[in-house]
Amino acid sequence: MTIREICDLLGAKVLCGEDKLENEVHSACGCDMMSDVLAYVKDQAVLLTGLVNPQVVRTAVMMDMRCIVFVRGKMPNEDILELACEAGIAVLSTDERLYVACGKLYCSGLRGGGVAE
Repeated sequence: MTIREICDLLGAKVLCGEDKLENEVHSACGCDMMSDVLAYVKDQAVLLTGLVNPQVVRTAVMMDMRCIVFVRGKMPNEDILELACEAGIAVLSTDERLYVACGKLYCSGLRGGGVAE
């Protein structure tokens, strides 16, 4: 699935990384606790979250993620967007709730990756 397809499925706005929309992604996770992302997530390319702070981007960078989707209409500030753009991470925002957004992506074929050991 491409990041553009994720954007279309979730009715999301592209906040950063227009040039990344054709990139393929094969797995995703939904989480608001970045410590859980670091402890349990492995090989996910998309992070869906309602948490809006710079730690989200830093976590995504550490986990080699390609896209962050902020749910519930959350909008990151310019500092967060600049950090993501510098890291080459696409940033989207959707009005969908986390559970619904994850469900839509799962039903469209985007699966969760492995669990970190």
